[in-house]
Amino acid sequence: MLKTPLITAIALGSAALTGTGHAQAADLTISCGAVGAELTLCEEGVRAWEEQTGHEVDIVSTPNSSTERLSLYQQILSANSSDIDVMQIDVVWPGLLANHLLDLREALGDEAGEGHFPAIVENNTVDGRLVAMPWFTDAGVLYYRKDLLEEYGHEPPRTWEALTEIAREIQAAEREAGNERMHGFVFQGRAYEGLTVNALEWVASHGGGALVEPDGEISINNPRAAAALDLAASWVGDIAPDGVLNYTEEEARGVFQGGNAVFMRNWPYAWSLAQSEGSEVRDRVGVTQLPAGGEGQGAAPSGGESQSAAASGGENRSAAGLGGWNLAVSRYSENPELAVDLVAFLTGQDEQKRRAIAGAYNPTLEALYQDEAVLEAVPFFGELYDTFVNAVARPSAITGDAYGRVSNAFFSATHDVLSGSRSGEQAVADLERDLSRVKRRNW
Repeated sequence: MLKTPLITAIALGSAALTGTGHAQAADLTISCGAVGAELTLCEEGVRAWEEQTGHEVDIVSTPNSSTERLSLYQQILSANSSDIDVMQIDVVWPGLLANHLLDLREALGDEAGEGHFPAIVENNTVDGRLVAMPWFTDAGVLYYRKDLLEEYGHEPPRTWEALTEIAREIQAAEREAGNERMHGFVFQGRAYEGLTVNALEWVASHGGGALVEPDGEISINNPRAAAALDLAASWVGDIAPDGVLNYTEEEARGVFQGGNAVFMRNWPYAWSLAQSEGSEVRDRVGVTQLPAGGEGQGAAPSGGESQSAAASGGENRSAAGLGGWNLAVSRYSENPELAVDLVAFLTGQDEQKRRAIAGAYNPTLEALYQDEAVLEAVPFFGELYDTFVNAVARPSAITGDAYGRVSNAFFSATHDVLSGSRSGEQAVADLERDLSRVKRRNW
């Protein structure tokens, strides 16, 4: 049973607090997706649990933007609302929401995280409490048009500079041939959390550090990071449309799947959609790791470079941002045992396998990456296994409650560079100053 958008839940929570009674008729309520395949797969999984247990679950839709979804969750939880029992939470949210979530090890036992990627279990463990179960993981990947690269005599690019040149060449040729809507590259350029991930990939792949390092050092103010942002800005209005400044994952996918882009940065979920009936690019799509920083960007550290970037050796490499989502149980749930059971079912092996095959959602269970049915449905799960295991995490653990402000500052500065209102050099210097102020108060 799909309810109206989650914004109504705030009002429901307020009603519960004022003693007007529980607002939901179902045994449980879960928020576990926004639109499209993500929501459909959730509905199917919940329906299977309902049939198995005889209980009823209401599904509440959520904003597609992860930034807006987090804000909404924070409002609901801060009101101690019991109306949402199970929440789908981003990989960077456990530290922000931990005080409002149940310890799942207490309910499921010490083996609760067994078989899942240890790094994700560790990420979801706050002060010794497992506050969320891994559901699916993610890492940024590069989609490309196999047919176009073959036609124009190119292999998938290994560097961002090569991508730029190939995209520019094919875009020009395709437009000359009559496709005026063809673009070279689409990505997530809106000022939101998705841009934080894209920008972290650009910076890390150029050897520019990780914004904030594991020891808490702010590492963004260095020439490699500035160069990475400037390179990305050069794409806008050239190989990327001006509208990319307002693209999330779905806008980028729409352009690529409509046959109007050579390359796309996105998450693995887009694979099954690109291969679906009615897709303009069905059977013409390849997936590979994201490019590394180009030649000349990995020179020895120069004056003004951050200590952290210098210590890293300025390594150029493919850097995929770590994504993924988890399921957590609100500590305000009136049916916590049922809610935990639902979480255990949805994050279990059978359900993760079904979601991998049906929707190309990366399992968090290591064993499924050797499963023949999974690899037949999504071949690149095996080919890019190391990419998924070694993805670059956002600095949410070290910055804790301040992560929202850190990310906001990063994606806002990056968006300014993309739109031409700041240079990369100016943006990283401003970021260092702004983040230093946040650090003094919060980490």
